Amino acid sequence: MPRDPRSPLWLLLLLLLLPPPGTWGDGGRARPTEGAEEAGSAGSWSAFQGLREQLRAAGALCRRYWALFSCRVWPEGCRQDEEPPARPPGWSLPLLGQQYLDILTTWYCSFQDCCDSGDCRIINNFTGLEADLRVRLHGQHLARELVLTAARGYLELPQPDKALALSFHGWSGTGKNFVARMLAENLYRDGLRSDCVKVFVATLHFPHHKYVDLYQEQLAGQIRKTQEHCHQTLFILDEAEKLHPGLLEALRPHLEHQAPENPKAKSPRTIFLFLSNLGGNIINEVVLNLLKAGWSREEIGMEHLEPQLQAGIVEATDSGFGHSCLVKENLIDFFIPFLPLEYRHVRLCARDAFLSQELLYTEEALDEIAKMMVYVPKEEQLFSSQGCKSVSQRINYFMP
Repeated sequence: MPRDPRSPLWLLLLLLLLPPPGTWGDGGRARPTEGAEEAGSAGSWSAFQGLREQLRAAGALCRRYWALFSCRVWPEGCRQDEEPPARPPGWSLPLLGQQYLDILTTWYCSFQDCCDSGDCRIINNFTGLEADLRVRLHGQHLARELVLTAARGYLELPQPDKALALSFHGWSGTGKNFVARMLAENLYRDGLRSDCVKVFVATLHFPHHKYVDLYQEQLAGQIRKTQEHCHQTLFILDEAEKLHPGLLEALRPHLEHQAPENPKAKSPRTIFLFLSNLGGNIINEVVLNLLKAGWSREEIGMEHLEPQLQAGIVEATDSGFGHSCLVKENLIDFFIPFLPLEYRHVRLCARDAFLSQELLYTEEALDEIAKMMVYVPKEEQLFSSQGCKSVSQRINYFMP
């Protein structure tokens, strides 16, 4: 009977995850001297008990990591409703554990198939995406609902007939890139590093208009190559308002409705994210007027923003995005507004920045960081002009 190729990993996991010898309870203590036999006996029993507890903790930790590792390389057998074993006290899971999991996954998948079928780089963790959008994204109830609904609905379709195109609009620092990263992290095992995810920044990848013909070929070729390599792809185009009209035209064939030649053939699922500051002033004006009229932020709906946002995008004279075939031919599925952030949201961003670096913070420190930001309009001082951008750098002022 052939051996299960997974079984040797138990030993490797155990060896990697056991703590250094000096941390095993009282096992490193010196033996009791003569004349203290009774105390030594009690000490030995205590050391034995401590060692047994540490062994139990090590076993629980190994089971925890085995569950996480298995879900990475054999996702079809992963049960989402199972809670992993509790973390033993005193063990640093985020640092050591993530390193071990990355090493083991890379090593094992270099010579083994990581699942029986499908593409193991793709995880489509909608539960994790929902949790990230709810906990980590602040002040963007519209984006939270629209992104989750659109992504889940599209990726659960048996046979989509076009790519999903989402266009994020709002001021800098309101969370557009943050949400794009959340999508990558929860749809793909390797997040933005996945070979199924490609990020293009207009001013970085396509800086010179005189080379637009070359850029068109490169962009179309990169899309085709990625789609051939992965059956589910994500393309992020940052600073979309600065893309040359020729590049937007080159995207048309990839965003149009497709009539599959073979109904049984599986076409690649593709999501395009366009990130843009275009329309940010319109969004802010609408939100400000509604707040002045007595509306709460959470009462603001798409019906208040979408018509004016789309009209403003089309009428913009400093960008060709609104005049492109993507907009005129309704190839963009959702225009998603990112609302301007207020003082309370900046405080939450500051708190998250401290927590992400495992630093202690005080409420006074959060207030000080929030007060460093510039708020507009001049009279109301309501919205952070930079959103939460640069908040993570500002916590350096409060480090000991």
